[in-house]
Amino acid sequence: MTDGYLAYAAARATQAEELEAAIARLTGSVTSLAARGQLTGPGPVFVGIGASLAAACAPVWALRSRGVHSWRLGAGDHPLPFPASRHPVFGVSQSGRSAETLAVLESVAPALRHAVVNMTPSPIADLATGLVGIGGVPDSYASTIGYTATVAALGLLADVWDGGAPDEGWAGLGTLFAATEKELTGPVRALAPLFATATSADFVGAGPAVGSAEAGALLFREVARIPSTGMSTRQYLHGAMESAGGGVHVIFGDAREHAAARTLADVGHPVVLVTAEPPAERPLLHVVRVPRLPAAQRAVIEILVVQILVEAVAEVRGVDIEEFVFHNADIKVAEGRPAV
Repeated sequence: MTDGYLAYAAARATQAEELEAAIARLTGSVTSLAARGQLTGPGPVFVGIGASLAAACAPVWALRSRGVHSWRLGAGDHPLPFPASRHPVFGVSQSGRSAETLAVLESVAPALRHAVVNMTPSPIADLATGLVGIGGVPDSYASTIGYTATVAALGLLADVWDGGAPDEGWAGLGTLFAATEKELTGPVRALAPLFATATSADFVGAGPAVGSAEAGALLFREVARIPSTGMSTRQYLHGAMESAGGGVHVIFGDAREHAAARTLADVGHPVVLVTAEPPAERPLLHVVRVPRLPAAQRAVIEILVVQILVEAVAEVRGVDIEEFVFHNADIKVAEGRPAV
């Protein structure tokens, strides 16, 4: 355990059960908020930083697919006060103490302040008019269950927004997660040697999988200390893939991603393709098959693949998962800070 956090392996060992329990709690929480009329009207704006921002990607895609105008914004990327709007603002923060996210909420009209947090009480939770609490689930420093449970919380919120209902797949996601982990652990760990001498890693995803690419790149930087970048498929195709060489490419998706994976593999670059539609085998193209699921549920399974992989890569490269190099003192506010 590091500074109150679980060891990475310990957090992963109970993740399936913790996720199942969190989804049950969250389903009741969001449906109760919806019944009270708190999840209706103009679509939500999710603000967050790091993994919390990545977690909002697939849920925003789900909302937009329903015709709801919704956004995810980097909490530190806007001058304050936040522009006046009718859209409710949801601060997403696993700790409830992210300084940038708290600052955004403090600048928003009280009636529009909402939060999705793991830890309550916390400064962000205390500030929110509408609160979705994940339940104080113990997490690892490089987030595992905290991330997957946050995706679930936001995905359920997206499902029920403005008269919707939770997708029936959520009830069985914990069981599916456990079965997928059991099936994929061996094959995914076997891919770790691809990264033994890699100088970089590109993580690429389509649409709702952009969040998986971003979170995957973050995990590889934190856990394996490999310079990594996450981006959308179309951004990658528009010039970014020209620097391929010396690294590994992890691609999430079922359509244009297959062509990108083949193109890279055919000219000698190792590719890990995480997909629900396996293509024909070819040298240097390593396929990891995941279930076909709604966007936010699939994002939970996609990051499971990365969690398994990065742990094995850290072992291959001799990196201690629990040891972080840099500790920044200004990214979290004090636990006892009063709400504005």
